[in-house]
Amino acid sequence: MLGHHYTRTFLETAVASMNAGCNLELSYGMRNNVFMCIPQALAMGNITLQMLRDRVRPLFYTRMRLGEFDPPTMNPYSSLDLSAVQSPEHRNLSLEAAVKSFVLLKNMQGMLPLRAQDLPGKRLAVVGPFADNPRVLFGDYAPVPEPRYVYTPRRGLETLPANVSFAAGCREPRCQRYSRAEVVGAVGAADVVVVCLGTG
Repeated sequence: MLGHHYTRTFLETAVASMNAGCNLELSYGMRNNVFMCIPQALAMGNITLQMLRDRVRPLFYTRMRLGEFDPPTMNPYSSLDLSAVQSPEHRNLSLEAAVKSFVLLKNMQGMLPLRAQDLPGKRLAVVGPFADNPRVLFGDYAPVPEPRYVYTPRRGLETLPANVSFAAGCREPRCQRYSRAEVVGAVGAADVVVVCLGTG
């Protein structure tokens, strides 16, 4: 409705969504959401009670399997705290997953990998809104990170034996104000430039 203009009203959107098989809405709030129109659609005969039941059944079956309606004492996840989540074993596994999931699209003139032994005396510039912003590195629906375990690209590159300069260029990934001069100043004399971009 808002982005693609496929529908014109919340009621029309609710009916189209239900007919398409959708049973869960990522809404704007309790009062301003599409699926609050389902009772109206039902009363008007745009959807049937059987369709509503068919949509709700797998949703609540999944929630039951996740233990959302069980007493907390029956849920093994409720006893976990950050010491378990961010244990050395789990952090090592996260590091292994990160290393194994890198995808290199091009390696022009064998530039990569950067080797620490080749960097002394080199000037390295790290730029972009993802270069030193821990919050955006975690994306949506992520838990609150423990800052001491977060290595932004800038923080990681500064552990190398190189002269590292930094410029975000934009404060946030959805760039409202781009500072060209800041970026040019950081990359102007650099031997290697690492650009950190992402969604937005």
